[in-house]
Amino acid sequence: MPRFLNPATVPTPSSRYTQAIAVSATAKRLIISGQVGMKPDGTILKGLEAQTEQVFDNILALVKAAEMDVTDIVKIVTYCTVPGQMNVIREVRQRKLGMHAPASTLLIIAGLANPEFLIEIEAEAVKEADK
Repeated sequence: MPRFLNPATVPTPSSRYTQAIAVSATAKRLIISGQVGMKPDGTILKGLEAQTEQVFDNILALVKAAEMDVTDIVKIVTYCTVPGQMNVIREVRQRKLGMHAPASTLLIIAGLANPEFLIEIEAEAVKEADK
C-alpha cells in the first residue's frame, strides 16, 4: 500500500494533494501520458471546466483499463493555459477523485500542442503487487 506523507517538517498542502508518496519496488506502475479535453471521437470540448472534466474522465478510463482504481493514482501534473482558474481545476479534481489526494503539481504555461487545449494532465498510478 502506498504511504501518503505530509510530515510537519514541510508546508501543509493548500488544497487536496499530498506532499510525497512512498511505494514499494514490487508495485505495478501505470504512467499516463498527458490527457487533454478531447472526447474519444476527437471532439475538443469548449471551456476550462468541460475540458478538465474530460481530462479526468480520460485518466480514470486509463486507470480502469489497467485494472486499477482511482485510489492508485499517486501523482498528477497539470499544465494550464488559463491563469487565475485554479479553483475550477480544484473543484473538478475533487469531484473526480473524491477525498483521494495524490501528489500534485500545477503549472500555468503559455500554450499546449493545440491552441484549443486549455489544460493537459499527466498522471501516474501505482498498485501494490498481490501477495
